[in-house]
Amino acid sequence: MLVSDFNYDLPEDLIAQQPPAVRGASRMMTLDRRTGAYTDRNFTDLPSLLQPGDLLILNDSRVIPARLFATRTGLNTQHNSPAPSGHIEVLLTEHLPNPDGHNDWRVLVKPAKKIQPGETLHFHDSLGAPSSPTASSSAKVGGQPPLLTATVLATGDFGERTLRFAPVEDFHAILDSIGHLPLPPYIHRDKQQPNTPEDRNRYQTVYSKPFAKVARPNPYSLIPNPSPSGSAAAPTAGLHFTPEILGALQSRGIELAYLTLHVGLGTFQPIRVDRTEDIRLHSEPYTLPAATAEAINKAVRDGRRIIAVGTTSTRTLEHIARITQPAGAPHRASETWVPLEPHSGSTSLFLSPGLNDEFKLVQGLLTNFHLPQSTLIMLVSAFAGREATLAAYAHAVAARYRFFSYGDCMLIT
Repeated sequence: MLVSDFNYDLPEDLIAQQPPAVRGASRMMTLDRRTGAYTDRNFTDLPSLLQPGDLLILNDSRVIPARLFATRTGLNTQHNSPAPSGHIEVLLTEHLPNPDGHNDWRVLVKPAKKIQPGETLHFHDSLGAPSSPTASSSAKVGGQPPLLTATVLATGDFGERTLRFAPVEDFHAILDSIGHLPLPPYIHRDKQQPNTPEDRNRYQTVYSKPFAKVARPNPYSLIPNPSPSGSAAAPTAGLHFTPEILGALQSRGIELAYLTLHVGLGTFQPIRVDRTEDIRLHSEPYTLPAATAEAINKAVRDGRRIIAVGTTSTRTLEHIARITQPAGAPHRASETWVPLEPHSGSTSLFLSPGLNDEFKLVQGLLTNFHLPQSTLIMLVSAFAGREATLAAYAHAVAARYRFFSYGDCMLIT
């Protein structure tokens, strides 16, 4: 299929620039994937629309302040000068495991042309988001040394780089101090204030897992555990939930379970090909905890529905089903089900009509409205059918639903 087969017209004023005034006060469309019928509801109706016994699985990854600004020194500065120059925007996309304990990250840099292996990037508290790429005269800003430094190890396509950060006592505390939440480019903010205080709260799920620290017998004495990565974008379907709605779901007999998939390039990288069969996603790390593995096993044995919150949870669950269950086995059949074990791994699974469009585990999906021609609307189309999905989106436009990360949602069953 063509990528353009997943296009639709969206007026710009329907792209939500702010979250709803009250968390959870979103509209929600329901879509029956068997009939294509849709109805207009509110997200607060979710507990009454699910069935007692349903297993709802949510992604508890936490968004890190992954957008940083740096100055550079090294091989490509003028006359190999030690003085930094220019402002470089750096987006942390994935922490890279390293057997020696180094703090290595895959990142996107902009502008990228001059950022080559051997360069050193300096991250200061006072840089903020520059209004113009003016040079600095010293590695110190305001007389203060950088809070973080990183060496460029390798280059990749489309602005990708690998950085190695010098050891610090608490990397995430410094990120919280100098970093900005990586809001998508369609959410417009002032260059001098990339995040508002509201963004810091609302571009995070209420159940996201805090970063822990654990002592390590190496120079990186405190690093987050179990994974220092975190997400470079929010699992946006989860932004609607409040403690009250989570409580109402449990009171109705709906079981909640959590997995972790750290959102990176595999979720938000732009498509640069014309045909869906040529799309290749970056891998993203995930963890299936013991409690969630057992909850899934029991739901399959009992014949209860498994509802995924968001495309990230869906991709993780479907990847796990594909690597654990026998090929050709009936989907969710208790007599052939191979019990899941807790584990960590990575997934680059791409779900699209005609490509991995059999869902082996997920029977319901709560998701936001996604960008035209994106891998996310392709996943939704694989689950609900392309025609039904585009018809529902056309209705959402006509009914003036709010779109994308801070927008409204749909429940597909």
